[in-house]
Amino acid sequence: MYNCAAGQDGYPFGVLRGFFNGEEGRMAASIRDVALRAGVSVGTVSNVLNRPDDVSQDSIRRVHEAIAELGYVRNDAARKLRAGVSSTVGFVVLDGQNPFFGEVVRGAEDEASRNSIAILHGNTDEDVERERMYLDLFEEQQVRGVLISPYSDINPRLERLRARGIPAVLVDRFSGDGRVSSVSVDSVIGGRMAVEHLIETGRRRIAFVGGPFEIRQVTDRLAGARVAVDDSPEPVEIEVVATSALTVAEGAAAGARLIARPRADWPDAVFAANDLLALGVLQSLIVGGRILVPDEIAVIGFDDIAFAAAAAVPLSSMRQPSRMIGRTALRILLEETDDPGLIPRQTVFLPELVVRESTRAAQRR
Repeated sequence: MYNCAAGQDGYPFGVLRGFFNGEEGRMAASIRDVALRAGVSVGTVSNVLNRPDDVSQDSIRRVHEAIAELGYVRNDAARKLRAGVSSTVGFVVLDGQNPFFGEVVRGAEDEASRNSIAILHGNTDEDVERERMYLDLFEEQQVRGVLISPYSDINPRLERLRARGIPAVLVDRFSGDGRVSSVSVDSVIGGRMAVEHLIETGRRRIAFVGGPFEIRQVTDRLAGARVAVDDSPEPVEIEVVATSALTVAEGAAAGARLIARPRADWPDAVFAANDLLALGVLQSLIVGGRILVPDEIAVIGFDDIAFAAAAAVPLSSMRQPSRMIGRTALRILLEETDDPGLIPRQTVFLPELVVRESTRAAQRR
């Protein structure tokens, strides 16, 4: 996996490093240099690299010796670009600090390796300008296609990419208008399942912690939570505690605000829009307020990242099939690069409720 962080001159570090080899200032060896060193033609070097069965063993030996002596590195990306097919795919994720997206990228990378494709990875940090920067970079690099978990509404931009022969697939975001393919989890159903679980364990005053609400997954999970409250046979209250980011720090701040109220105004459960927020809430309740979880306040998150089970109080969560999302998205993208006439498709997985100690049934008191 390559990270496309840009240098001061605007070019990605990985691209700049590819121009030089060995001592500072020395240009990397070319295929012509290899041919001269081996005493063969450029065509023979190409055959050794691509069709070795057509070349004598002596030529193969001489070419490989020259490659080793010169430190020649084959520029496969440039070769495929000349042929009109790039060997790289761009992947823009919403939050590179969230382990969920790390697992999604790993899933895509697993599928990419089976197809001799490299993943160029960029993290927007929920920033529209960074999102635009990475899409510009991938368009300039003429990647084979783009996977993106968007922060903003980027359908017009994705249509422009498609017009230039670069298809795109939305990741962890349902395509509402169906103009591009998408691979997602049903966040509305996930939000509903999470709050139904809290209600079944006796919770009646639920705080939804999440934001910003420009992120579709956040609004969908809140919508599902409200469906569960509306459908409950018992009176249930839900309030929204907004956050400016989906981070542990924002979760801790939200939890601190909740328990700073008079005790009678505390919620008896928190549904956080993702696990990082939920872990921050847990931190503020247990460390900052010495609150008993789940006896006084239950907590459930969304994603089921690895840290959820390892929390001081193991965290209940809505599990997303993260690696499967990445693998499926990359598979669809490659199919669309092979056949641009394919009709966009929407693949939606169902989340799974994972119950741990943080939401066990409320004790009578």
